[in-house]
Amino acid sequence: MPTISKDIIVVNELRQSEIKLGYKLSEINDNFSILDEIRRGLIFQATIISKNWGLKELTIVILGLTAFIMGSWDIGIGELSQGGDYNRVGIFGDNSGFLQISDLTLILSLLSLICWAGIIISLWSEYPIMRENLIYLLIGSFAVQYGYMNTHASNPYFPFELQFSDLGGIIIGNGILLFLAIIVVHRAVRETRDIHVQERHAHPDPRVVQKSWEDHSLKAWDLEMSIFIIMINIMAWAGSHSVASRMNLESENLNYLLIFLYIVSGIISVLMLLVIIWFPHFMLGDAEERIQSVRAREVAGDNIELQPIISQGLCPICDVETAAKKFSSGIIEVPCQEIDCDGKGRIGSECEKCKVKLPTRLKCRSCNSNTPIDSHFGNQEIW
Repeated sequence: MPTISKDIIVVNELRQSEIKLGYKLSEINDNFSILDEIRRGLIFQATIISKNWGLKELTIVILGLTAFIMGSWDIGIGELSQGGDYNRVGIFGDNSGFLQISDLTLILSLLSLICWAGIIISLWSEYPIMRENLIYLLIGSFAVQYGYMNTHASNPYFPFELQFSDLGGIIIGNGILLFLAIIVVHRAVRETRDIHVQERHAHPDPRVVQKSWEDHSLKAWDLEMSIFIIMINIMAWAGSHSVASRMNLESENLNYLLIFLYIVSGIISVLMLLVIIWFPHFMLGDAEERIQSVRAREVAGDNIELQPIISQGLCPICDVETAAKKFSSGIIEVPCQEIDCDGKGRIGSECEKCKVKLPTRLKCRSCNSNTPIDSHFGNQEIW
């Protein structure tokens, strides 16, 4: 087995459930089990990325870095540091502020826009089932950036000299981003994952079903979505602050530090956006036409009728199938043991036909062992 690090061993199949951690934080406290799941997911993603990512993903990252550098480059130009004419605003028209900047700044700005177009087109074409969600994340990102620009227009020193009215644009922008990222995108991916696992990975053995849920865990993806939201806020603040306070900074080095923070947070946000779009496509892309929430599918006219998962009991001694069945809800059903009765029901309850109490133990037809019915379904619960 190839070793990834001192505490991690990954089997050749590269399934998320088969990544073993050398030490588990849950051994310290059971509440840390979610951290183990996140670690397992991050290791799985890092392994897949190292093996499968190539020129197209590298191109997206390089385009992002180039876009941020060109959009903020001011060395030898002085356009941003000197401030320009703040009375000229806008993009379109002969008197627009965009057309009043120096030729070199205009060229770099246009090249930056071309790079951004390249990033969006690349993500759009490479990950088709996430196209709708890509648009939502971009809209949310623009809303946050506009919120910080609006705030800095009235208070160039934000968050210093803060007034409550300064927070309006930022709160609205983040509200839009959180709604689109969590309520729309996250919900669509999670519910599509649920449908995918229940439809395509149903199995009579609950242990196999449990492994399928682990293979499709989104805990690491949730963390990356959180990092993306945080980085967007840092990037928007650093970029807006470096421009809004350019005439008020006592140290030019401080302005360059803000621009550096803007570039670093920006490239991390691009990388997180790439992972957020890539991972659901990698996990579900071969089997799903699009990623939508259950409600969106219903509105679109797609009928979703999930059949309950039924697991057949297995004798814990010899692994031969028994008469017990377990549903995805956790209910265990057994047939009535009375002669000439074909009724059934929950273990320990009354038969639906003859009203005789149903057994809590079953005798195996193969090895004749008499065991509790609960033990016929392994030690793990299915989702």
